[in-house]
Amino acid sequence: MALRAAVAAAVPLAILVAVGRIDWASYAAFGGMVAIFGRSEPYGIRLRTVTAAAAAQLIATGLGILLAASGAQPAAQAGALVLVVGTVIVGFNLLGVTPSTPLFAVFGLLVCAAQPVDDGTGWQRWGVAWAAAGFAWLLAMSGWLLRRLAGDRARRAFKPLPRRTPTRLRGYADPRLWLNVAQNALAALAAGGIAAALGLGHPYWAVVSAIAVIPPARAAHTISRAVHRVLGTIAGVAATALVLWPEPSVWVLVAVVAVCQFGAEVLVTRHYGTALVFVTPMALTVAHLASPVPVATLIGDRVVETLLGAAVGVIAVLAARRFVEAVPMPPPTTATPSVGPHGPPSG
Repeated sequence: MALRAAVAAAVPLAILVAVGRIDWASYAAFGGMVAIFGRSEPYGIRLRTVTAAAAAQLIATGLGILLAASGAQPAAQAGALVLVVGTVIVGFNLLGVTPSTPLFAVFGLLVCAAQPVDDGTGWQRWGVAWAAAGFAWLLAMSGWLLRRLAGDRARRAFKPLPRRTPTRLRGYADPRLWLNVAQNALAALAAGGIAAALGLGHPYWAVVSAIAVIPPARAAHTISRAVHRVLGTIAGVAATALVLWPEPSVWVLVAVVAVCQFGAEVLVTRHYGTALVFVTPMALTVAHLASPVPVATLIGDRVVETLLGAAVGVIAVLAARRFVEAVPMPPPTTATPSVGPHGPPSG
């Protein structure tokens, strides 16, 4: 899984470096995120999962490019943000996609909306996202062919694929799903609005940090994820400084992205905070490749906006907890199962 994610990140970036378009790195990166879906799923289920993830990433990046090319006002960007949050959460939950968070689609939407598109290359940029997503989709599904070729040796050569992520096509009736949509949408708008009002350089990091703190629908509402995010991000920022301040070559930065993607996928199911020590340098390096800015500014914005977004996310978690105490949710059913030891993992 980690190797697939690393290759899906590195190969498109390497091609962009070779053709002199590293400024389009963000589109390739968000398309390549398709490879992180489908962990340990049988290929019939994985086909559904990675296809849904690819659709989400391509719709989000395409909408972001459209917003950038049209010079959309903040109100239009806010509307697009709410649309992506709601569509991805509901769609992923009904289709059983894990992780069911809108984090990656929102990240793609906002970063692409922030990249200037004033040279008529919007379709080409979206084409880069399509190519990267298609490559990642093929990587995610490649094990099916390898197992077929292995024949009777497949059981010995490959690990089992035990994860089952059933569809919940009647899950739209679950109020916990809509509570999660409201949580994410309101926290995203609040974090982005506060960051913009304060004049911070990258408001989308505050939005992403807020959404990263909020657990999926039907998962436990804890604040430990916020603590992990803040501490892991601070450590990741320190690691980023060690990478970027010597001003290494672009090929070194592509290698850093691949290594960080690998490390993040190895650790994300074990300890979220430690995974962020790798996620943060990866995100900042991609941002630096696409739109270089002074390293001190990049790092300072990341720390401040992470703290801001995490604080907003914690408030959303606590508010939802109080809401559930005041308005009890109905018990889980086969259409709306809980998330726990016997349900699908929360991601």
